[in-house]
Amino acid sequence: MSDHPHGDHEHGGHGDHPHSHLHGRIDPSITTSARGLWAVKWSFVGLLVTALFQIVIVVLSHSVALLADTIHNFGDAATAVPLGIAFLFARKKASKRFSFGYGRVEDLAGMTVVAMILFSAVVAAYESIDRLFHPVAIGHLGAVMVASIIGFLGNEGVALFRIKVGKEIGSAALVADGYHARVDGWTSLAVLFGALGVYFGYPLADPIVGLLITVAILGIVWQSGKDVFTRALDGVEPDVIDEIRHAVSHVPGVVGVNEVRARWLGHRLHAQVNIAVTPHLSVAEGHAIAAQVNHELLHHLRYLSLAVVHVDPSDKAGESYHQIAEHGHDGLAPHSH
Repeated sequence: MSDHPHGDHEHGGHGDHPHSHLHGRIDPSITTSARGLWAVKWSFVGLLVTALFQIVIVVLSHSVALLADTIHNFGDAATAVPLGIAFLFARKKASKRFSFGYGRVEDLAGMTVVAMILFSAVVAAYESIDRLFHPVAIGHLGAVMVASIIGFLGNEGVALFRIKVGKEIGSAALVADGYHARVDGWTSLAVLFGALGVYFGYPLADPIVGLLITVAILGIVWQSGKDVFTRALDGVEPDVIDEIRHAVSHVPGVVGVNEVRARWLGHRLHAQVNIAVTPHLSVAEGHAIAAQVNHELLHHLRYLSLAVVHVDPSDKAGESYHQIAEHGHDGLAPHSH
């Protein structure tokens, strides 16, 4: 038998005062997506203001290192667009065609973010290499230094904001984008060292720092790409599986935990668990245990939005008992299920 999360329910606790949970009625992705949209909006404003200030200094100074950093900051601000679209889709209710909802849009947004970061690396590399062969005098070094410090402060502020909200709502895309902004803050400081190099008589320091920033961006592309594509391929952190197994194994009546599967759909987690119970239990008793397992999972995993619990008798527990041996029908080729 299988059990699915359903309806609101009450139970004792907290001093034996019953309380209810609307796990089935209120989709937590609605509130978390609203929170994500709020974070995306204000981080976009912060990075856009930072980049606009820097572009003025780029025009005045002709610093290619600052140009590379500014391009990247504009790219970071632009990542708010696909993330915002993803959070808007996550608020839509599931339909007959998309019965699991629209969480995968967040994965697509993550891929778009990675592509945009890669594009900014290509542009920064081109400008830096061109400046190595066609040097241009750098002016307004003091303004360049100030712009690099402002770039660092702007990125670090956005990083703290994105990481905090991303962890609150369980959005790997938002957390990754926050760490991305943090690394960008350090690349902004690298511009300061390029300007200092020019000041002390090393004009090539500016395009060299631009190339170093490009390398840093490529490192971000690699790490972010791994995270995004892991989720797109239904990868999940191993400790999530361990936490599910631990929570289920402590439910009274569960004598074994067999298959445990989980995957992320955007910033919400879906899980499937096979449990074993004593064979002589009635269907109603097995269902009650499955409902309690579902309840425990929803309490222990704050990002969980769906849990499917399959109940097996302990003497026939595991996927091997659900397989149908190879057989044929009416002369057709043998097949299995």
